[in-house]
Amino acid sequence: MDEQLGKKVGKAAREARARLGLTQAEVAATVGMNSMVYSRVERGKMVPSATMLCKLSMALRVTTDELLGLARTETEARREAQKEPPALRRLVTLARELEEEKLDALVAMARALSR
Repeated sequence: MDEQLGKKVGKAAREARARLGLTQAEVAATVGMNSMVYSRVERGKMVPSATMLCKLSMALRVTTDELLGLARTETEARREAQKEPPALRRLVTLARELEEEKLDALVAMARALSR
């Protein structure tokens, strides 16, 4: 077993379960796994099979990439966004609401200002 992978899966599963307010026994029952086995998964002592990983992702409402540590979690994404200056966050929020034509104009203006 890949210990690092086990730890990533376990940590992601534990965090997702806690976010949902579920117990280990509830998650285990939902996916058809013995609660002691699920405990080993969360502690990083066991990596679930591909089939079980898919069941866990559905039960925990996360992607398999998140469970495998291949995708940024929402928490990590929020932390990254908070590192950006507030004015940039406001600009991005406003830009998301623009029509295509106005968004193109904003991009052209930003290019001109960056020269």
